[in-house]
Amino acid sequence: MMNSRERFIPAIALLAFSFWIFTPSTLIAQQTVPNAPSPASASGPQSTPNSTSSNATATQTQSTPSTTTHVQPGQTAKQQTVQEKNGGSNSRILWVYPDFFSVEESSYSGPITAGQKFRLVTRSSFDPGEFLWYGLLAGISQAQNSEKAYGQGAEGYAKRYASQFGDGTIESYMVEFGFPVVFKQDPRYFRVGQGSFTSRTGHVLKRLVVTRGDNGKSQFNISEVAGSGSAAAISIYTYHPQDERNFSNVASVWGEQVAFDAAEMMFKEFWPDVRRKIHKDQ
Repeated sequence: MMNSRERFIPAIALLAFSFWIFTPSTLIAQQTVPNAPSPASASGPQSTPNSTSSNATATQTQSTPSTTTHVQPGQTAKQQTVQEKNGGSNSRILWVYPDFFSVEESSYSGPITAGQKFRLVTRSSFDPGEFLWYGLLAGISQAQNSEKAYGQGAEGYAKRYASQFGDGTIESYMVEFGFPVVFKQDPRYFRVGQGSFTSRTGHVLKRLVVTRGDNGKSQFNISEVAGSGSAAAISIYTYHPQDERNFSNVASVWGEQVAFDAAEMMFKEFWPDVRRKIHKDQ
């Protein structure tokens, strides 16, 4: 039984939850500040040139959100221009792991082309952060001695690394390129960025089974469900050890990949909040 990620996924979910524990004040502030009365209104109506000017400035700021809402946290306007060209983002989770498929819900301006989907998945799959990630997974697999046919030592680690890289890369191309192109679905994750922890987590879980089509409408997420299942079958029946080639392992890896995608989307949704809080506290 392959379990290279099975024990790692709960740790990811726990870490994502821990991030949330440290950020409620930030999210609450985001929700309550717009409704808070200004000092001027609390002390009664006042009519002075300064207050009139301030109110006009505030009104102008609120009436032109389009100049700022499309720039994701941590990005400059130039980086955002690159994002709009590529259809994705330049952000990273934990400053290392590529998060190029994540964009703000408010910045949606239409579907991306098949070419953009291919460039995004290729850019993400061969990013240095991914190579580090697969190295970590291979190390965990080596420590657990999963897929014993690979053996131990440098040779065993190399085989596990190649296996992890193959599993992840095939799944990425199936879920984020192949099936989205065939079924005309948008493989990007659209981050809500506001609301309660429960509602945002519900958005993440819903995304596993419901996605946005290229026509802008909600659709059954066949790209995630069937794409990850196809990737699991391809990897198990091609290069994994002979004694691992059975439907039970296909089903195990299938569920494992969907669970990993859910954990990854949790990071996509909440990591920007954590990053802002860290920068604020420094």
